Amino acid sequence: MRVEWFGQSAFHLSTGEAAVVIDPFADMSGLARARGMQFDYPLISGVEAQLLLVTHEHPDHNGVEAIAGEPAIIRSTAGRLDSPLGEVIAIASEHDDRAGTARGPNTIFVFELEGLRVCHMGDLGQSALREEQAEAIGGVDLLIVPVGGGPTIDAAQAAAVVGRLQPRWVVPMHYRTPRISFLETADAFLESFAGVERPPSTHFETAELPESEAPLVVVPAAP
Repeated sequence: MRVEWFGQSAFHLSTGEAAVVIDPFADMSGLARARGMQFDYPLISGVEAQLLLVTHEHPDHNGVEAIAGEPAIIRSTAGRLDSPLGEVIAIASEHDDRAGTARGPNTIFVFELEGLRVCHMGDLGQSALREEQAEAIGGVDLLIVPVGGGPTIDAAQAAAVVGRLQPRWVVPMHYRTPRISFLETADAFLESFAGVERPPSTHFETAELPESEAPLVVVPAAP
């Protein structure tokens, strides 16, 4: 499986026959200027997928117009849902630690691609996974988790999620890079793990990752 990071929480996961996009952003320049923030990730263009997932309705996550073609779209929901690529499990969660009353709901998505079970946590903000959420997620090969704090969980809370789910691979997201002026960096999160891979580009192939008994953290280059 090929994993490509567009920045923030936006990913393109693909095999030879299928592709999924999660949380694409559209043009954020106007909103960033209005809020006095930097958001300089390149615009997403020329990307197609059979399935498009949106974890919540914030503009840096729901830019569905950035994706070409006519993908099936599953957005901001919960349940066990059919898709062109098989079942998608959408797990209700919160964008904050106040039962969603500050920043609203968030969806954790779980699906399989090329025989690998993927979990994208969206903008998880609650202080810890509830037991029923962890049970619904189940075993995970690839976990994509926010680590930058602020409106989401921080480094220590993200490390606790990894410890609870014990995935094969972990990709951090939603953290400060030279392209973005808010959030914390991924450094504190990475210090919690002995195995860290840093591919030289924004994408990598899971088949090319080294074997590891403990969860292996994979940090693609920032776009």
